[in-house]
Amino acid sequence: MDAAPLEAAGPRVVLFDFDGVLIHGDAFYLFMRERYKCAPWRVLLALLCSPLLLLQLLFSRRLPLRTLVRIALLGLGEKRYQAAATAFAGTLVQRSRQFCRDGLQALRRHQAAGDRVIVVTGCEHALVSGILQQLGLTDLEVLASRLRRGWFGMRPQWHNVGRRKIESLAKHGLTTWQVAYGDSIYDAPMLKLATEAVLVNGTPTLCKKVEKALGRAVTRVEWF
Repeated sequence: MDAAPLEAAGPRVVLFDFDGVLIHGDAFYLFMRERYKCAPWRVLLALLCSPLLLLQLLFSRRLPLRTLVRIALLGLGEKRYQAAATAFAGTLVQRSRQFCRDGLQALRRHQAAGDRVIVVTGCEHALVSGILQQLGLTDLEVLASRLRRGWFGMRPQWHNVGRRKIESLAKHGLTTWQVAYGDSIYDAPMLKLATEAVLVNGTPTLCKKVEKALGRAVTRVEWF
């Protein structure tokens, strides 16, 4: 008698953050660093903009970061950006140690179990999608940050972090999920709505902060 309700419920929904969960470090930061490395004139332009960056820092830490991103993407339209992101994704996946082996294995186990796996990340959509495809991870839904075309190149449009992940999921038709994997306090809103919240490589201090934000215990895992 219980089989019908379980079948009607459909597959479990499992959410994975990307940076710090499936990859060590921040993929978009690595991409931006490569952009500056390959074009020294961008570094010079950033130095010339340092007074503006310092002024922005007085108001918000995010403002100077957005400016640095815009400098890194200066002159790139949508097609050129897509090509650059795809090329970098191909380069990055060659660095096997850059990726979290245990995280990727856990994701594949969920897929094999028939779970609906969604990567919910602050990384930019084209970049993270390219990386996942290069890793052979198909049949994944990806909710990520977005860029938009500007007068002088691509620029940030939607930064998919914190509560914005919840907004993205709601637009995607989801308000609850069974499992969520995160690695920072910024993932607390996403973890809070999960039946099982999993904190990846969290320090004891971070674990206490997350559990306080959630109002309950989390599952802790150490992934390499």
